[in-house]
Amino acid sequence: MDFRIKPDSCVACMACVRVCPADAVAVEGAIVRIVDDACTRCGLCLPACPHDAIEALGDVPRALELALAGRAALILSVENAVYFYPATPNQVVNACYAAGFRTVHRGVLGDELVAKEYLDLWADGDWGTMIRSTCPVIVETVRTQYPELIPYLAPVATPIAAEARYLKQLYGAGTPVVYAGVCLTEGGPDVDAAVTFDELADMFRRSGIVVAAQDEYFTRVPEERRRHLSMAGGLPLEVLLEETQASRRFRKVRGMGGLGAIARAVAVDRLDLGFVDILPCEGCLDHPLLGPRDELFRRREIVGATEPTRSRGPVVEEAVARGVQVAEAFQITRNGQRPQAEAVDGILREIGLAPNGRPWDCGACGYRTCQAFASAAALGRTTLRSCPPYLDKQARQAQLQAAVDGLTGLATYRVLRDRLATEVARSDRTGDPFAVLFVDLDNFKKVNDEFGHEAGNEVLRGAARECGAHIRTTDLAARYGGDEFVLVLVRTRVDGALGVADKVRATIEATGRSLGYPEGLVTVSIGVAEFVPGRGPETEDVLVAADRALYRAKASGRNQVATGER
Repeated sequence: MDFRIKPDSCVACMACVRVCPADAVAVEGAIVRIVDDACTRCGLCLPACPHDAIEALGDVPRALELALAGRAALILSVENAVYFYPATPNQVVNACYAAGFRTVHRGVLGDELVAKEYLDLWADGDWGTMIRSTCPVIVETVRTQYPELIPYLAPVATPIAAEARYLKQLYGAGTPVVYAGVCLTEGGPDVDAAVTFDELADMFRRSGIVVAAQDEYFTRVPEERRRHLSMAGGLPLEVLLEETQASRRFRKVRGMGGLGAIARAVAVDRLDLGFVDILPCEGCLDHPLLGPRDELFRRREIVGATEPTRSRGPVVEEAVARGVQVAEAFQITRNGQRPQAEAVDGILREIGLAPNGRPWDCGACGYRTCQAFASAAALGRTTLRSCPPYLDKQARQAQLQAAVDGLTGLATYRVLRDRLATEVARSDRTGDPFAVLFVDLDNFKKVNDEFGHEAGNEVLRGAARECGAHIRTTDLAARYGGDEFVLVLVRTRVDGALGVADKVRATIEATGRSLGYPEGLVTVSIGVAEFVPGRGPETEDVLVAADRALYRAKASGRNQVATGER
C-alpha cells in the first residue's frame, strides 16, 4: 500500500514536509509528491495535512478478486473493533465471510509466533543490544536512515508476515492472504493484497454487505482469537512481567525520534542498551489512520472490551509452526543518493546565519538542523518556503527595497508619502511647522545625452549624497522620481529651510565641478514650502506648493532657490 497526494486538493503548504521523518516528500515548484522508495509508510503526513490532500491506497481490486474467488485467508487486525464501532467484531467477521473470504484471522497467530521467538532470544540473554523489529515502520526507517542499527535488529519477522507464512503452511502454499489494517507495510511480500479499513468498508459496500445488519453471533466457528504468550504486536507477556519498563535489560521507547538517540548510544558511545521495544507511536491503536491522538483512550477501551480471555495453552499448532520460518534477515543497502556539496552550501548561504553568527537550527522547517534541511532541499525534498528564517530575511529585504531607492540610497516615494501624512498629523497635534524642499537637477537630460546614462547615474548619486548630508537624522531625504528629490525638514520654518536649500544647491554645483563637468552643467533648482498648522497647505498641497516654488526658481534662471512668495 502507498500514500498519495491528491493534486486537486494540495496547496503546497509544506505541512507534510515538516512532519515526514524519512524526507520522503519531494517538492517541485507547486507540485508535491511522495517518494515511494524513501517513504516508510508511518502515516504522520496524513493528520498533518490541513487540506485532506493525502490518502492511503491499498490494493482493493486485487483484494476483491481474491475474496470473490473464495480461497483467500483474511488477516483482520484487532483495530477493526474501533473502526467499525458500534458494530461488534462478530458482525465484522461475519461480513468478511459474506464477502467471500475463506477464513478470517485477527493476527493473534502471528503475534504468538514472534512472541515465542522473542522468548527464546530473551532466554539466551547474550545479545548486548536488541531492537524489537516487529514494527515495519521502524524496520524501514532503520534500513533507510540508520543502517548502523541493522545488525542490532532482532532477527524476527513482523507478526503479519509470520502469520501469512503460517496460513500458507496451514492451508497450502497457494493460499492467497489479504491483510486489512492500519499499518501499510505489514506483511511485505508474504501478503498478496493489503487494504485499509476504509477500503474494506468500501469492499463491503460494493458487495452489498451491511456490517450492522450482520448477526451478532458467529455464523461460522471463528478461528483462534485468544492469546497465550503474546501481547498485541507480538511482545511476550512474560517479558513485561519479568522486567519493569525502566530496567537496564528492557527499555520502552516511543516515537521515531528515539532512533537517533539509540544510534548514537550504540554506534558512537558503544553502549549495551538491552532489549529495546521501540514503536513510532503508542501501538497500532495510535496510528494516524485511526484518528486523532486525543481519542486513544477511547480506542483502547473499545478494543479491551472485545478481547477474549487469555488461553491457558498454546494456540499455535506446533506441527504447522515447525514448517514456518519466523526468523528474518535484514540486508544492509547502500543509499547512493547524496546531495551535491555545492548545492547544499548555496542553500545554507541563502538561509544565512543567526545574529550570533551561528546556524539557526530552529527546527521550524521540520528538520533538526539547517544542514539537514539544506541537504533535503538540494535533493528536491523541500524548498526554502519551509524555512522561517529565510522567509523573514526575504521579507526584510522586500521591505527594505520598498523603502530605499536602489540607485541613490534615499527613501522611496512610498516612504515620502507616508512620512508627509505623519508630519501633517504631528504638526496639527503639536503646533510645530515643517518645511519641504523640492530639488530638481537643471540639465540632467543634457548630461545623459552628452556623457551617457552611467554618467547621469553618477550625478544622481552625488546629488542624493549632498541632499542627505545637510539634513538631521529626524529629517527625510527621498527620491521623488527621475532627477527630482524631496527633503522634509521637521520643526523648521521657511527661513531655516532656505538656508538648508542654499547649502544643498551650492554643494551640488561644487560636486559637478569635482566630477569634471563644465561650469554650470550640474546645478539644481530648489523650491521651498512651509506647512503651518491651521493654515495649511494640506499633505498634497505642501508638495504642490514646493513644486510651484521650484518652477519659480527655474523661471528665475535655474541654479536658484525660491519660495511661493519670492
